[in-house]
Amino acid sequence: MKFWLACLFSLLAWSAQAEQKQTLGPWDVHYLAFNATFLTPEVARSYGIERSRFTGIVNLSVLRSDDQSAQQVNVTGTARNLLGQQRTLRFQQVRDGAAIYYFAPLTIRNEELWRFDIQLQQGNEQQRLRFEHTYYID
Repeated sequence: MKFWLACLFSLLAWSAQAEQKQTLGPWDVHYLAFNATFLTPEVARSYGIERSRFTGIVNLSVLRSDDQSAQQVNVTGTARNLLGQQRTLRFQQVRDGAAIYYFAPLTIRNEELWRFDIQLQQGNEQQRLRFEHTYYID
């Protein structure tokens, strides 16, 4: 199943906060935070994701900036809310042909702002992705 395409098609109605990108060293890192309810039941089931109003997803892909080839990297990270509660993100890798995606679930509440600090490593190359996202429960 095409995880990324399924995510994008599931999110067509929700275009207010689209995919974002940061260039970090030699990589273009595309990232997206969204509610698990935007996934189809089939996609959620196939990747073991709880499709709940209270589950958020962080999804990213790492491309080499010069040729846009997908990169296999080690991804670790944390999320911290405004109350100082910290969660370790457990990323899963998904390969879809030549594409590689990483996603991690997160338990969320309505109007909860999370600050993400994600470390990417490939050999000696290390980069840090930082961003924040407010989740809304529908």
